[in-house]
Amino acid sequence: MPHDARILAVDDREENLTALTAVLDALPVEVVPVTSGQAALKELLNDDFALILLDVVMPEMDGFETAEHIKSRPRTRDVPIIFLTAGGGTGEQAFRGYAAGAVDYLTKPFDPWLLRAKVSVFVELHRRNQQLQEQARLLRQTLEEGDGPAAGYDGLLAALDQRVARIEADVARMRSGEPADELDSHVADLRMALDALVAGG
Repeated sequence: MPHDARILAVDDREENLTALTAVLDALPVEVVPVTSGQAALKELLNDDFALILLDVVMPEMDGFETAEHIKSRPRTRDVPIIFLTAGGGTGEQAFRGYAAGAVDYLTKPFDPWLLRAKVSVFVELHRRNQQLQEQARLLRQTLEEGDGPAAGYDGLLAALDQRVARIEADVARMRSGEPADELDSHVADLRMALDALVAGG
């Protein structure tokens, strides 16, 4: 059975990567472990990831520098990052982590249940985002394959575009750590509009 999402785990210690993989084994994810910031950037060139779990203290390129590179690339700037680090000096490190674009920050040893819960949220967000992109692609394809824009298509596209924009704003809020209480109702609203389009077609 294919996995729903891929998680990039970055830590210079193999035993930490093994532990992360074991903790997330119960979730429908594939954990891709790498042992350096450079290896993480290479993986991000080839594949899409729902989430990055990033160790702060690593030789050569630390987690903060790795995060800056990730956020500077258009392809990866929206991938959420959770920093993982050993305790000690966590206040300043947490501030640097959020400044580097992290959505969350956990200290080791972390609670496995808490980590699974946080990862689950971002995996679900990734799944919904993919569904919306696929729906938008199919709608565009359907309209392009028609004999021409029928009456009312412009208004329909504008209405759907509004609904997608609201969901994209919800997703952006969630990625930045803010609540998106209206996401479910916005998704339901888009689903009703798409169902109406299918029924009318």
